[in-house]
Amino acid sequence: MDADAKKTTLRLIPYGLYVLSAVDGDSVGAGTVNWVTQTSFDPPLLAMGVKDGTTTLANIKAGGSFALSFLGTGQGSLAFAFFGDAPLEGDEFVTKDARVPVERAPSGAPVLTDTPAWADLRLVQTVEQGYDHVVIAEVTDVGLRAEGPEGLTLKELGLNYGG
Repeated sequence: MDADAKKTTLRLIPYGLYVLSAVDGDSVGAGTVNWVTQTSFDPPLLAMGVKDGTTTLANIKAGGSFALSFLGTGQGSLAFAFFGDAPLEGDEFVTKDARVPVERAPSGAPVLTDTPAWADLRLVQTVEQGYDHVVIAEVTDVGLRAEGPEGLTLKELGLNYGG
């Protein structure tokens, strides 16, 4: 396989940016994820790549509650703030650059208050292959805070994933 052609081809896949948070008891983790896709309408299922070795993935695998905050266009600073696990202090995630306020989804998982939408999730299955493990989750509830939101993408930030 031609390495350059493979890289160019795989970079044609569009990627949004999201903050995934997961809680298991007192353990809370959150981080930016960029590979999320809907795999079923009924029930509504998402598949997402979650970095191995993170608190977020450990909490999900332990059966904790988890949720996805959908970042909107122009929210690149939030995406960068959550590169790596961020701890929760009270009602805020503490990142290297900011304190980010949260509220709780029905499951108890924190969601960012300044994002256009969120989805509360329930673990269906994990596939433990590769750098990121694949998490398949059922959407159990959603919150929409903006009318006609546009999602943040890697392309908007001048970043690439794939290849």
